Amino acid sequence: MLELERLNVLRGPAQVLRNLSLTVGDRESVCLVGRNGAGKTTTIDGIMGLLPLKSGRVALGGRDITRLPAHERALAGIGYSPEDAGIFPDLTVAENFRISQSLARSAGKGGAVVAANGIDERVLGLFPEIGDFIGRRGLHLSGGQKKMVAIGRAMTLSPSILLLDEPFEGLAPVVVSRFIDAVKQIKALGISLLIAESNLMTASRVADRLYAIDRGEIIFDDE
Repeated sequence: MLELERLNVLRGPAQVLRNLSLTVGDRESVCLVGRNGAGKTTTIDGIMGLLPLKSGRVALGGRDITRLPAHERALAGIGYSPEDAGIFPDLTVAENFRISQSLARSAGKGGAVVAANGIDERVLGLFPEIGDFIGRRGLHLSGGQKKMVAIGRAMTLSPSILLLDEPFEGLAPVVVSRFIDAVKQIKALGISLLIAESNLMTASRVADRLYAIDRGEIIFDDE
């Protein structure tokens, strides 16, 4: 589903990733594990085209997307939930979803069943709680609620693979378990996942395979 081949990625003048290679298979959940600053977010940003590649190759479903801009990668099937959720703070949850629904329709992906409140029924199946705060502005959401909206918004574009950057960070243990259940549901829908995660124990609860990263290099994989 996703293949990274010898990525060298810059963040400003600094090279962060060094010859990083990994793969995510069809309907597979893979975790990229490492301490803060190891290069996990840079890997995700490099896949999405948010950072320039010095060299290397990114392929999605066998198609080389290395030169595609970020918005075209999203429409090609890469869903993205950033570490900070990236919710528009002055818009309501419903308005945040309407933006992604509009993009989905423009890309010919507007066939999803929508509930009475305007939210994709697949999203409500993952996070029915969203219905309780659908009219709330992004500014007034809790950390867990923002993550729900960010993941749900990415799902609206019907991705073939979902990139989750630190989805469990800052959450209470009971909420982490709730999100782990949602990740398993996403995988059951046939969507592959690449999850950047700092906690090895949490990663082991959701991953089919693990990669460990340090100083921008893969130091372990269990392929």
